[in-house]
Amino acid sequence: MIPAHRAGAGWDGGRSPRTVRGKTSARRLQDGLRRDFPRRSEIAFLLQDWDDAYNVGGMFRVADGLGAKLLMASGHTPLPPDPMVSVTSLGAHRRIPFKHFRSHEDAALDLLGEGWTLVAVEIAERAVPYFEFEYPERLCLVLGNEANGVYGNVLKHCAGAVVIPMLGKGRSLNVHVAAAVVGYHALFSCTDPGRGSPS
Repeated sequence: MIPAHRAGAGWDGGRSPRTVRGKTSARRLQDGLRRDFPRRSEIAFLLQDWDDAYNVGGMFRVADGLGAKLLMASGHTPLPPDPMVSVTSLGAHRRIPFKHFRSHEDAALDLLGEGWTLVAVEIAERAVPYFEFEYPERLCLVLGNEANGVYGNVLKHCAGAVVIPMLGKGRSLNVHVAAAVVGYHALFSCTDPGRGSPS
């Protein structure tokens, strides 16, 4: 870790760092990070009855960043070719496979049948802080409706529930932001203990 008090003097004690702007340079940086932190788990997401197409687009972008294997949608969750999805996905909807079931429970059962372990990101009874949960190697995070959360007929198929502690007055984060917080933690809590593991 870089001590915060050194940041102003340049992270390596030399010149101040600069933002990487070129696509080739950014790709080279990300390729190096993938080599240093190889994935040891897989992740998918169940979007249960979402209302907002912009949230779905943002979720595609999060899923792409995490290298997700699948976005499963259920109920009336908007999906491509809804034009509002592409506004916020910035093309990520073309890179992430997705499926849809009208029935929320059928979507959950299909995922279980494919070997995924469902974990709800939800303010639920017996939910544990997301950073204290032991995540499986084949993880599907379940993200419920923006107003009503994860429905009971889906929650009953989950192996557990995790919650993000809120330190301000808000009750919760935006749903795709919550997915990013928990998803990145889940993947990187399974990295090589010598590199990038939680302290």
